[in-house]
Amino acid sequence: MSTQRLSRLHSARALTFIIPAFLIPGAAALLTPAATVADKPFVFQSVHVTLPESDRTFPGPGAEAINNNCLACHSAGMVLNQPAMTQAAWQAEVNKMVSAYKAPAAAADVPAIVSYLVKTKGAS
Repeated sequence: MSTQRLSRLHSARALTFIIPAFLIPGAAALLTPAATVADKPFVFQSVHVTLPESDRTFPGPGAEAINNNCLACHSAGMVLNQPAMTQAAWQAEVNKMVSAYKAPAAAADVPAIVSYLVKTKGAS
């Protein structure tokens, strides 16, 4: 069999698998443009979310900076359950919180936060 004929044969076989897929009931809805599917406009609604409360703070000496800056978004338990990391890893994590997530941590408090994390959850 020639190479050209084999190529046509493979193309024909591929079409036999593709065409029936379009004949599946409901497939037309998947192929319809989104503009025609969305008849109703999207409506935003207010919701009320109750977050768990905790009076737990970071324990021990040197915890003032982390308590003042990090508890707005993180519980002490969540942070203290993280795996132990090196000082460089904790520094990168705190920098990410400030730069990427816009954590309102004072720049002067960042070294104290990293120091506390290394003392309590530092990898040796």
